[in-house]
Amino acid sequence: MKFTILPKSLMAIALPLTLFFSADKPAPVTATSTNDFLNSIGINSAIAARGEKLEKTIDAIKYTGIRWIRSGYEGNATESDYLTLHRETGVKFSYGLMSGGTNIDRLLTGGRMLANIGALLAFEGVNEPNNWPLTYHGEKGGKNLTWLAVAKLQNDMYKAVKADATLNPYPVWSISESGAQTDNAGLQYLQIPTGTNAVMPDGTQYADYATCHNYFLHPSHPGLYDNQTWNAADPGPLCKVDGLYGNYGRTWAKKFKGYTAEQLIDLPKVTTETGVTLGEKVSEEKQACLYLNLYLSQFKRKWSYTAIYLLRDRSDESGNQTFGFYQKDYTPRKAAIYLHNLTTILADKGASKKPAALAYTIANQPEPVHDLLLQNSNGKFQLVIWDEKAIGTDEVKVTLGKKFSSIKVYDPTVGTSANQSLKSVNEVTLTLSDHPVVVEL
Repeated sequence: MKFTILPKSLMAIALPLTLFFSADKPAPVTATSTNDFLNSIGINSAIAARGEKLEKTIDAIKYTGIRWIRSGYEGNATESDYLTLHRETGVKFSYGLMSGGTNIDRLLTGGRMLANIGALLAFEGVNEPNNWPLTYHGEKGGKNLTWLAVAKLQNDMYKAVKADATLNPYPVWSISESGAQTDNAGLQYLQIPTGTNAVMPDGTQYADYATCHNYFLHPSHPGLYDNQTWNAADPGPLCKVDGLYGNYGRTWAKKFKGYTAEQLIDLPKVTTETGVTLGEKVSEEKQACLYLNLYLSQFKRKWSYTAIYLLRDRSDESGNQTFGFYQKDYTPRKAAIYLHNLTTILADKGASKKPAALAYTIANQPEPVHDLLLQNSNGKFQLVIWDEKAIGTDEVKVTLGKKFSSIKVYDPTVGTSANQSLKSVNEVTLTLSDHPVVVEL
């Protein structure tokens, strides 16, 4: 990585040009709480089932800094497992019906247990009913059948959570793959609006958040390309993979109308599965960089929570089981090491405060380069800049609205210590490639 400070003579020449091109003049940007970003980082894990071991899960969560786990009652983790994992790490849990599950009473019982220890994050509807059909009150649904049973289950789950004195403050996340509906059950909405001609009644409430499995390398758009995770996080029709628009804008299977592209931008949304296996084009290094970019792109594009599949490679399934931050024997991949470095660099568990603003600009910002301004509870600004260039590099210049007595630059693919320390400057030049750096001010 290269860092350049312009000489004063060149700065004097550049100043009139900066003023002339107003787009390059530093403008105030309101920061987001670092703690809020860290809270968005999640993972799929069976915790202590399917070959996973509780003590190893604890170690992995502590090391990576992951803040929440997507789970459900089908995982067979015991109450003691949840209690111990939360006590040792502070991690929270989304709790779902998962694949083919329909037992709402069991879901609520587990949810109350988690709520009582301060470990419940949210409830989630059934997992991919397009792949895992279900039977609810004697009615079969999902896959290539009617989806009425899926819709009724989700609506009943929502009403049960909101009617429970302990659980009603917690959000309900929708089902995954609502875009596969065979009939218009209205599951492309959080609440069915008037006049949609859905087979469920107008006003039916399903969820507080939309749920997606927007895997960023998808059969509909294979290969590696610029802006890979940024595009997967795109809430609109330009998304090239199985994203928000195809599930909540215009369903990918039968093209049922949902929200407009404008409405999807601010629609409350979460991702409960995404990731990529190792292969000919995806090395361990590339996977690790993509995972860092993913968490950042999702958060920047207003996904409240993102869970990558998977913490540890599956040992009870065949095929290419290399999604994991950890191998089957719990050897950490680069993805685990780089995430540890990023969460260590950003480390913040302080209460979220109202963030301040920082004036900065990135002149002639290349299309694959993105930025996220965070502010730690200690008051430090942490400007995260990441490049999603599949091949090659981009050089960018960050210009600040004032000089800072101290600027430190970190690269999570290198370690947790600053790569460069600058004194009394207002410009930093960075050479970026396919991963983030953190500029601390």
